[in-house]
Amino acid sequence: MPSVSTTSRAQRLGRLSTAAAAIAFISGCASVSQPNPNDPWESYNRTMDKINYNVDQALIRPIASAYKTLTPKPARTCIGNMFNNVGDVWSAANSFLQGRPHDFFNSLGRVLFNTTMGIGGCFDVASKNGSKRIPNDFGTTLGVWGIGSGPYVVLPLLGPSTVRDSAALAGGVAVGFSHTSPVTSIKNVPVRNSILGLYFVDVRTGLLDTEELINDIALDRYSFIRDGYLQRRQSQINSKLRDPLDDSYGTDLPDYEDFDDEDPAPAK
Repeated sequence: MPSVSTTSRAQRLGRLSTAAAAIAFISGCASVSQPNPNDPWESYNRTMDKINYNVDQALIRPIASAYKTLTPKPARTCIGNMFNNVGDVWSAANSFLQGRPHDFFNSLGRVLFNTTMGIGGCFDVASKNGSKRIPNDFGTTLGVWGIGSGPYVVLPLLGPSTVRDSAALAGGVAVGFSHTSPVTSIKNVPVRNSILGLYFVDVRTGLLDTEELINDIALDRYSFIRDGYLQRRQSQINSKLRDPLDDSYGTDLPDYEDFDDEDPAPAK
């Protein structure tokens, strides 16, 4: 009689085989004759993007919209700030790995300030006192270390990524070194899953306005998101390669804010 570990291993291999077969099938569902050089897997990516979009519109977006409608803005802001406060710990760790002590101590100081004066991070008092957030992750760290991004890839449900960022995400989750690690380490399963669910809903809610803007101005939604993602990721890496005392973080990132009605775009 096979052992439990052998049976479990066989089940995992079966799931992996099924997933691989599904990906292979999806990859052949569409073809692009001349893919973008940065997007050699465009056929697969466009198909997966369409699947993600349909799932999002049918399930995830309605939940996020209901959350935004039913939850008072102060409560949503508090929840978002608390998740950002945990994320600053992750940013500080990556700043340390990148050899940027100035960013490391700034991010760590934000965590201490917001955790104490901001009541567990509910209020972002650090930003109000001039201490900007410094977004950071392990994919950026790998980029600073000189590892190339690799091809663009659309992940199931998670969306835009690259080979480097996907490897960083998978590796970080596997070893418990990611921005969600403090939550996934909670032993109480219902509490842990509830917090993770709230986190993903909060993230999706924050993208509602951006989604509307993309739908309004993008001629090709897929290309717009891909190009914006790649440009932003490269800009984030470039910002980490500057002088650590340069505080112009993110000033060269793509700005998709709509023009104010009273300040129209200048004529070209």
